[in-house]
Amino acid sequence: MVRQNYGPNIEQEKLTITCMISLYCKKKHGQFEKQLCVTCEDLKRYAIARLILCRYGEQKSTCEKCLTHCYRKDYKEKIKNVMRFSGPRMILYHPQMALKHLYKNIFHHN
Repeated sequence: MVRQNYGPNIEQEKLTITCMISLYCKKKHGQFEKQLCVTCEDLKRYAIARLILCRYGEQKSTCEKCLTHCYRKDYKEKIKNVMRFSGPRMILYHPQMALKHLYKNIFHHN
């Protein structure tokens, strides 16, 4: 049986990754926030699917601190590029979300 996660922590993670990918696509590919390029849309769908199926569910840490890396190698490289680019910029574009993510990354353990 496949566990699906839809609680508030997973929803927050989905929102955060969506914002990070949107920011990346807008700045790197010239796309608008609501319209992603094909590659970024694919990455977003993959990332959200991984969140929905996360084995840690509502107790999950940030992906950076996760004990079980569930991304396929090709997607792992793509998401790392997005996070390296968008992570520092999130404080300017989505400060509250960036601070929540930073707090979770520092204080949450699996």
